Amino acid sequence: MDQCDVCIVGAGIAGLNAAAVASQYLSRDHKIILIDRRHRPGGMWSDTYPYIRLHQPHPLFTAGNIKWTLGQERSYLATKPEVLDHFTHCLDVIKKRVQVIEYFGWTVDSHAESADGNRITAQSETGQRLAIAATRVIKANGFGVNPNEPLSVSSEQIHSVSPDFFDIRSEEMHASDTPIWIVGGGKTAMDTAYAAVTEYPGREVNVIAGAGTYFINRDDMFPNGARRLWKGTLPTRMFNEIALRFDGTNEDEVRDWFQATHGLEPIQPSRRFFNGLLSESEAATISSGLNTVDMEYFDDAIDQPDGLEILYRSGETRLIQPGSWLVNCSGYLLRTDTEYEPYISTYGTTLSINTRSVTIGFSSFASYFLTHLLFLGKLDETPLYELDGEDLARKSRETLIWTALTLGQYNLSLIFDAVPNKVFLNCGLNFDRWYPIPRRMLETLRFMRTHHNDREHHRQTLGAVRERFDVRCGPL
Repeated sequence: MDQCDVCIVGAGIAGLNAAAVASQYLSRDHKIILIDRRHRPGGMWSDTYPYIRLHQPHPLFTAGNIKWTLGQERSYLATKPEVLDHFTHCLDVIKKRVQVIEYFGWTVDSHAESADGNRITAQSETGQRLAIAATRVIKANGFGVNPNEPLSVSSEQIHSVSPDFFDIRSEEMHASDTPIWIVGGGKTAMDTAYAAVTEYPGREVNVIAGAGTYFINRDDMFPNGARRLWKGTLPTRMFNEIALRFDGTNEDEVRDWFQATHGLEPIQPSRRFFNGLLSESEAATISSGLNTVDMEYFDDAIDQPDGLEILYRSGETRLIQPGSWLVNCSGYLLRTDTEYEPYISTYGTTLSINTRSVTIGFSSFASYFLTHLLFLGKLDETPLYELDGEDLARKSRETLIWTALTLGQYNLSLIFDAVPNKVFLNCGLNFDRWYPIPRRMLETLRFMRTHHNDREHHRQTLGAVRERFDVRCGPL
């Protein structure tokens, strides 16, 4: 039996934020056990496609308030290897504050909580077994993202691949000149489209975009240079304005407003939004480099007497060139059916960051703030709202994003009243940190003046979503 003060399950951005916060309340005499099924810290970044870059400027993606050591301009969008190196650096910093025992390549089999504490069992890939007794447990599963597999197709005349297992910039792809068909319209699809049109000038690149995805304009959210003094919309202001415009029923109206004021559509028309960011130049490169965009959902690729045919869910078909490449970028988020677990356990010693009991839409933020509440002894007494994100995603994906942003604003208001000011001041994830201190101070003063009144609007909105869709959306 291995004993520890905190057992953290998951070593991605949520798990490392939990560890960074926990280390502020613990000392070198205390022990954290960190378990992850992967072989290194990084979470989904360990598995995802090699040409991925951060959406936001790299200093705003970290654990706690740990500084990057990259030596690049603040606006630089870090690559996958650079992000993974930063995860390792964050863990090294945490280890200087508290003992950390790592179990990488291990999977948790069971967890039981009682009045006496927590017991966890885990198993390694080689079959070794481990039992852990922990005072507190933090399950930092976040979105539970797994790599995309290649799409299963009937045809033998098409190359079906996943960017998570096949780099589209590889020699094999360079040796071919047949068309590329990208399935999906979200961030993975747009990253893949951008990589394809820049890597292969003149080659036919096509997208099967489904409902299409629009993005936050990065140039508006994070203006460069001196423009930060007067240009751009502080993210806190943007998210709160969204929450105030949304009433639980008017997602189409909010979408139209957001697209017109803050959005970018590399593919038009687009109806989905998941907080991704693109610059105007990236969107223009993608739009100008695509040959065909089908606003359809892929079903199969079939060999027909007259050639290779794509079949869509709508029943429509399209003949394409034999030997084409089919790249599965159909999205990762909220595609599982997981068992419900409340964000705080019966005895108040287990915190769970998951998609069935969402408190803040960004798992990194949720882990940061809720871990503070856990160690301050206020997690079970602060009446946070939870949302069953998986259930609402099944019933209305277009409502989900506005509901999640409203939920975040509501709960952050409650958290602001419950924790010391330094918890917010020391949050390295805070997007507002991009802006000069005077603009941030003005925004903080506005929030302090209005958040109690705004909270009542948010509460009514979340109640409307709960009644409209019959989803779990309220206090535990």
